[in-house]
Amino acid sequence: MTRIDWLVMRRVGSRIAVMVLIFYGIIGLIESLDTWRFTHVAEMAGTPMAVVMVMASAVRWTIKTLPVTVLMGAILGIIDLKNHRELTVIKASGISIWRIVRAPVIALVLLSLVISIGLETVSTQINRSLNPTPPGEVALLTPPGEVWLEQRSGESHYIILALGMASGGTSLSGVTVFNLGDDAEKRIEANEAKLEGREWVFPTAVVRTPDAPPRALVNYRLPTSSTPAELSLKLSSTEDMTFFELADLLRRGVADASIRTAAAMRVIKLLALPLVLAGSLFIAFAFTAGYRRSDKYGIAILYGIVLGFVVFVITEMADRAGSSGVLDPAFAAIGPAFVAIVIGVTVLLHKEDGQA
Repeated sequence: MTRIDWLVMRRVGSRIAVMVLIFYGIIGLIESLDTWRFTHVAEMAGTPMAVVMVMASAVRWTIKTLPVTVLMGAILGIIDLKNHRELTVIKASGISIWRIVRAPVIALVLLSLVISIGLETVSTQINRSLNPTPPGEVALLTPPGEVWLEQRSGESHYIILALGMASGGTSLSGVTVFNLGDDAEKRIEANEAKLEGREWVFPTAVVRTPDAPPRALVNYRLPTSSTPAELSLKLSSTEDMTFFELADLLRRGVADASIRTAAAMRVIKLLALPLVLAGSLFIAFAFTAGYRRSDKYGIAILYGIVLGFVVFVITEMADRAGSSGVLDPAFAAIGPAFVAIVIGVTVLLHKEDGQA
């Protein structure tokens, strides 16, 4: 790289870093206001680990806001280049805007890959170990203390209600099974159920049918298509699993379509983060790097920030649609990034050809 590349990267990169740190501090302050969670983690693991939990949770939210913070930081960096007349001299020497933006985009893409795979993995592991998503409150949308599982295997179709769980959901307690198929055994009650292979095993169970008295069974078994990894994901959230765990889960296959869609959406979204940030950088250059007779950048900055928030909102909406199966996960993850890049490149072309 040339000295000009290093100059542009240093100016833009430093402003982006400052903006990210400011947002991280604000988000960390907001996370620390959840005193109940902080006190709970402090009682379980100690005050230092509670502080680590707040910092790791702030990292997760800061990564979500990167499209906006990168855009705002890049705008500040480009304005700094223009105020020092450095961008004017670079352009006067015959270097095009595409040559100027090349090095920052490459550096941002490489750094964002490290963030989306490495830093996100570390923060997810810390959050999961210190403050996992409680079953029944977020992932399952059921009353606290209850675990509901819909299970299928061939013609078998039933729902399991459990009052407790262990080992990632492979061991359940206080179990009631509601059979939705044509079997005569409409309801099964047991103190314990364990997943062994592709079967739920009940050491002792009471079977109830509409036209017969209850009867006790020993070592009762129900077939299922669920795997331990799939149950772990179903009883938590895709947000509590790392990129590598989700990729391995998808590689081995997931029977539940909703879980497969949510896992695929999160994996592709993490891989698409470099494209989203590259789009934010293109938008920043498009609305700020053009020639101006005055030093007033208010309107251009406002347009760029508003457009950045629009991209962020569209990205989050597409994430919800892709996770729920409304949109194809690949389209939902890559679509907003493609739109951001097209907007930035289009505006740059419009300004560079002399029409603006």
